[in-house]
Amino acid sequence: MKPKQRPFIVFAIMAAMLLIVGFVQSWSVALVILNLCLVSAIMALGVNIQWGYAGLFNVGIMGFTALGGVAVLLVSMAPVSAALEVGGGQMALAAVTLIVGCIAVVILYRAWGERLFRKTVTCLAVIAVFFLVHSFYGPASDAIEAVDPAKTGYLGGLGLPVILSWVAGGLLAAGAAWLIGKITLDLRTDYLAIATLGIAEIIISLLKNEDWLTRGVKNVTGLPRPVPFELDLQESPWFIDLVETFNRGALAGLGNTERADALRMLSMEGSGIFVKLCYAGLFMIVLTIIFTLCSLALHSPWGRMIRAIRDNETAAAAMGKNVTGRRLQIFVLGSAVVGIAGAMLTTLDGQFTPGTYNPLRYTFLIWVMVVVGGSGNNLGSILGGFLIWFVWIEAEPVGIWLMDVLTSGFDPASEFRARMLDNAQYMRLMVMGVVLLLVMRFSPGGILPEKTGHR
Repeated sequence: MKPKQRPFIVFAIMAAMLLIVGFVQSWSVALVILNLCLVSAIMALGVNIQWGYAGLFNVGIMGFTALGGVAVLLVSMAPVSAALEVGGGQMALAAVTLIVGCIAVVILYRAWGERLFRKTVTCLAVIAVFFLVHSFYGPASDAIEAVDPAKTGYLGGLGLPVILSWVAGGLLAAGAAWLIGKITLDLRTDYLAIATLGIAEIIISLLKNEDWLTRGVKNVTGLPRPVPFELDLQESPWFIDLVETFNRGALAGLGNTERADALRMLSMEGSGIFVKLCYAGLFMIVLTIIFTLCSLALHSPWGRMIRAIRDNETAAAAMGKNVTGRRLQIFVLGSAVVGIAGAMLTTLDGQFTPGTYNPLRYTFLIWVMVVVGGSGNNLGSILGGFLIWFVWIEAEPVGIWLMDVLTSGFDPASEFRARMLDNAQYMRLMVMGVVLLLVMRFSPGGILPEKTGHR
């Protein structure tokens, strides 16, 4: 297979697998997989920016994804007026006190100079700021969480269009990445991985426990959507006419009652497919924009400089390049892309559930996507996002079918047969490991390796 032909062939195979799911299972399932593949591809692009471009080993992807999800809640949900009345003012005062206190501590630390007890005085100042902030924060959070906790118990959001939350998710993740990067990017690669993983867990822990902000483990449901609701479509004359047009042959020859019942069922099925297609169109637009920007950046002088820093940091520094500054820049950009994907995923789910964020789904799988697809290659990251998520989802039903076939000769009441069928769902872990090992053995650079000047 020629290198220039490989992208077309592998993406054609990927498209064929999605079509097979549509014909064999259902088009609704195929579209669900497609939408999650698109979101996963954007996440993989964000990690590829950090690892493929600059060699930054970020294992805190889960945290930035969650911050993107928080942005959907804070931007799109309507504000809870009762909660704002009882605790909004005090919470704002706590935030202002925290900001002013941090600035004061920094000024104090610098103004103290090299005199004695510099660290001691700074620590005492930090403790004083903490207790001062908590004097406002504690009562405010208790009052907010006491406002109809079964339904609200949090401040809510700004009530803005949900599409804006995707941008806000990227900005929120970028801001957090800047703060984290200022502290951790001077660490060695393995220490950077440990630090980012720990920070991601801290972010998730905060989201689970700060009910006044995110309702914690009680979750926030009913998030606004950028696409129509299925029930609204089923009652819209234009959509009913559209469904009738597409199914004219199936409806022909039916009586009035039978035709009405059949049209109702087709409208219910079609509304779900239409909504998923709308999401797919929006996600495809975002993916195309990010991919285009990433490709332009990679092939620009800036991109060549970033790769030079990745390949030989010492030589790049000797040539006058600001290595730390550029690494911080790339860390922020990659995290922003992950935050956008996290906001898109929460919008697709229609709810914000902090308890569902786990390292397996939002860190390990994303890294496998980048490695299998091809580190340093944007198209490879997209392919990895599609392939790995497809395999992850389809491994379970295929595994159950395979175990059913292999144990069909046993007695239906056999304990061995029942055990094998029950454990078939865990085949996805084994299949994922096999895929990773095969790619590493036969194509160490990934399915679509990074293009270099020697190829």
